[in-house]
Amino acid sequence: MSALLDNLPLYRRMTADDLDTVLAIENEVYPHPWTRGNFDDSLNAGYHCWIMECAGDIIGYGVMMIAAGEAHLLNLSIAAAWQRRGLGREMLGFLIKLARDFFAHKVYLEVRPSNIAGRRLYASAGFSEIATRRGYYPGRCGREDAVIMELELK
Repeated sequence: MSALLDNLPLYRRMTADDLDTVLAIENEVYPHPWTRGNFDDSLNAGYHCWIMECAGDIIGYGVMMIAAGEAHLLNLSIAAAWQRRGLGREMLGFLIKLARDFFAHKVYLEVRPSNIAGRRLYASAGFSEIATRRGYYPGRCGREDAVIMELELK
């Protein structure tokens, strides 16, 4: 029975001590990853920074800002070796519940148009595409737009 429990994802708050592992995942899964400074700033600002662990290993993380009845999902990442197992959906559900717990009425996020898997995940969770930010992300050849998505919490 304990072997089964060891494989369940657990959540805890991110700390500065986690950043080496978080940055390794970030650099592995994104062509234009966040920097240590981005994570430091998020931690120092008091954003909701969470780690997903399985069997003691960091396998994912999420960063969300919640204020004035709105949540903004800034980063949700799952280590490459752990992708395609429903863990991104699990982490997204955790963060949506967190937004509700802090009385947010809506959750917003930006996603690259080229991130088809991410857009499908967010749409399947009830997010709607509401706008486009032109030239938001650095790209391979110039800049890439961002699709803004919104989830109304009920």
